[in-house]
Amino acid sequence: MPGLSSRPAWQGHLRLSLVSCAVGLYKATTVAGDISFNLINPETGNRIKMVTTDPDTGPVDRSSLVKGYAVEKNNYVLFTGEDFESVKLETTKTLEIERFVDADTIDRLYWDTPYVLAPLDQGSAEAYCVIQQAMQQSNRIALGRVVMHTRERLMAIEPRDNGLLATTLRTRDEVVNTSAALEDVPHGKPDRQMIDIARRIIEQKEGPFDPEEFTDRYEDALRVLIEEKKRGHKITRVEEPADQTNVVDLMEALKRSLGGQRAPAKRSGGTVTKLPRGKTKR
Repeated sequence: MPGLSSRPAWQGHLRLSLVSCAVGLYKATTVAGDISFNLINPETGNRIKMVTTDPDTGPVDRSSLVKGYAVEKNNYVLFTGEDFESVKLETTKTLEIERFVDADTIDRLYWDTPYVLAPLDQGSAEAYCVIQQAMQQSNRIALGRVVMHTRERLMAIEPRDNGLLATTLRTRDEVVNTSAALEDVPHGKPDRQMIDIARRIIEQKEGPFDPEEFTDRYEDALRVLIEEKKRGHKITRVEEPADQTNVVDLMEALKRSLGGQRAPAKRSGGTVTKLPRGKTKR
C-alpha cells in the first residue's frame, strides 16, 4: 500500500458478521528518525559485537536456538517454531469485530500501540470501504482480537480519514490500579483562593494540541552535540538550570505565576515552606 511500510506486522481477514476482506496491520508510528548509538571500544575504535554464547560451549548460531520456559531454576521446557504453530486460534488469521462501544468508555490507560488497518488488495477494497463508512456513520469503536507476536491482543478499530486505525489495548493485568497507587496522596482541602488562581493560570495556558510545537528538545541538543563532535570542537559543560520546584510561599508562587513571573526557589538551610491551612514544614 502507498505510504505504508512494505511488510505488515500482521495480515489476515477483517470480518464483520458474514462480511470479510483481506487486510494488513501496518505500524502507525516510526522511530526511523531517532538518534541511535553503538557501543565502541575507545582503545581500538571498533564497534562491539554482541555474540550469542553458551556458558559451556561458547558462541552458537542464533538460528539454531529455540525458546524455553523456566519451570524451575536452570530447568526449561523447550519450544520449537512448530510447537507455536500448533497453537492455532481463529484470531491468528482473522480479526473479527465482536462488539461496538463508545470511545469514552475505554480508559486511556488501556490504549497501547496504533496500526494502520488497510486492505491488502483491490478486491478487498469494496468490503473494507463498506465497513469503514458504516463505522464512521455510527460513531462507534469496534473491538476485536488478533494473534500477534505469540499473544492474542485486543484491538480497538476506529475510522480515520478514509480508512481504519487499529490500536492494541492493554489487558487488565497490564494496567496498574491507580486508585491503590494514589491512596497515600493527602486528601487535604487547599485554600479556595489558591485553587481559583491556579484555575486562571490554566486558562492562560489553554490552546490546541499541535504536535509540530512539541519536538524532542533533548534529541535536538544531541544532534547539535554530534555535529560539534564531528567538527572536533571541544565540548563545554552547560550549567544546570536552577531548581525552581520548591517555593518559599505557595500563594506567592501562584500570584507570580498568574502574572507570568517565576517563583523564587527555595533556599537551602532549613527554609520554612508555607502550606495551606496555616501549617508549616521545615
